[in-house]
Amino acid sequence: MTEVAGVTVRPRVLLVDDMESVRSTLAKVLEVSGFDVVTAANVNGALKLIATEKFDVLLSDLHMPAPGDGLTVVSAMRHANPATVTLIFSGHPVMSEATAAILRQTDGVLVKPMAPASLVATILERLKTGSSGTSVVESVAKILSRETQATIADWLERVKGEPQIITVKLSAADRCAHLPRLFEDLIRRLEFPLPLGTRALLSTSAAEHGVERRKQGYTAGMLVEESRMLQVSIFQTLQNNLDRVDFSVLLVGVMAIADEVDSQLAQQMAAYVAEAGVDGLTKVA
Repeated sequence: MTEVAGVTVRPRVLLVDDMESVRSTLAKVLEVSGFDVVTAANVNGALKLIATEKFDVLLSDLHMPAPGDGLTVVSAMRHANPATVTLIFSGHPVMSEATAAILRQTDGVLVKPMAPASLVATILERLKTGSSGTSVVESVAKILSRETQATIADWLERVKGEPQIITVKLSAADRCAHLPRLFEDLIRRLEFPLPLGTRALLSTSAAEHGVERRKQGYTAGMLVEESRMLQVSIFQTLQNNLDRVDFSVLLVGVMAIADEVDSQLAQQMAAYVAEAGVDGLTKVA
């Protein structure tokens, strides 16, 4: 507890767990120990509270019920209030390297079950030292903007390893010429999301790329494979930045990426087929 203008202030805890028995038991333990406790039964409930209220501590289950749900809550809290101490409960102390990287967004991982006295002591100690505040949470758009060149380089290496595609001899610059504009379109789509089900915006650069690839000697299959590898490279970039990504918007971002890349491929293919028709007419004439 702290004092503000001579008045004792009880630290506010947001407790998030999908099991009612756990929420009830922990809330009682914390309230008796001098905390004000607000509970949420799921991610959506927690996100609403984070958006409208201030908390000193976030205590969240990692799985609610889907694996990693707690990380969405942590990311949202880090974004809204970096000073809040964030603690995650997990029943699985042994975690993969990727999960460990993600959990660097938190101030601590508590292994279930934990004795009430140890839990209270851990929270009080963290409140004394404060949140580490070392992790920076970024949107998917910001990560891709920062990592555009690295993602393009990763894509180019994947293309070089595809025997069918490299039969068309191109310089690295010509091979990647369409990607900066594609990433601009993609990042703009992420920054200004379209409602679900809305048709993706038309891209003149996508149509131009389809025509150019036809002139360069690509087959339709090569275009599709390049697009598939681009999605792989983009998702690899997100994988490499899991300890920074804002999980509260990650799923929506992934869906937007897939839709935008597929939409651009469709526009490329339409232009490619149209150009092929023109070529055929020219040859007949």
